[in-house]
Amino acid sequence: MFATQPRIDRWRELIQAEYREMPGLHLTKPQIRRMWSLDITTCEAVLDVLEREKVLKRTPEQVYVLGS
Repeated sequence: MFATQPRIDRWRELIQAEYREMPGLHLTKPQIRRMWSLDITTCEAVLDVLEREKVLKRTPEQVYVLGS
């Protein structure tokens, strides 16, 4: 996990910036994976961090939108 942390941080910053630039952006996990060419493990880790930090929130429909 520690070896991949800088990579996770870079993706977190990039995805956060994109959502802030486009506040209406709403993507599913597969769409996020395709948009940024992320593998499953990296995508899960990045989304976990972004949700925990309340940057993104997941809707009941499993769509990721900008958090509060």
